[in-house]
Amino acid sequence: MQIQRVLITNKAKGVIDELREKHGELIFHQSGGCCDGSSPMCFPKGELMINENDIWLGQVHGCNFYMSKDQFDYWKHTQLTLDITPGRGSSFSLEIPLGIRFVIKSKIFTENELKNLTPVKTGVNF
Repeated sequence: MQIQRVLITNKAKGVIDELREKHGELIFHQSGGCCDGSSPMCFPKGELMINENDIWLGQVHGCNFYMSKDQFDYWKHTQLTLDITPGRGSSFSLEIPLGIRFVIKSKIFTENELKNLTPVKTGVNF
């Protein structure tokens, strides 16, 4: 069984459903520290240009999830779980007007999990 690199909580799924109704298809990009620290940012599909410097980690609730190659080098041993928390972040992410923000909870993969990870792809190949 392949181990997913990105998971999602049910609360985050509900927020995605709400945002998708208003904005259509969505994507996520794990911010590398600009604006709101290192946080997941949600955008309408096509608003953020994904290129060969981005890595596709998988999908969460039908949304592609990306991270820059440089940041992936540090996080490649980590499973991410997309969640929400009350409070207003200072980013350009779509959920901010709702008074919540997406956050990442993480855990280090075990040796066995590392052997069974889903493959990543560069942004231009997906």
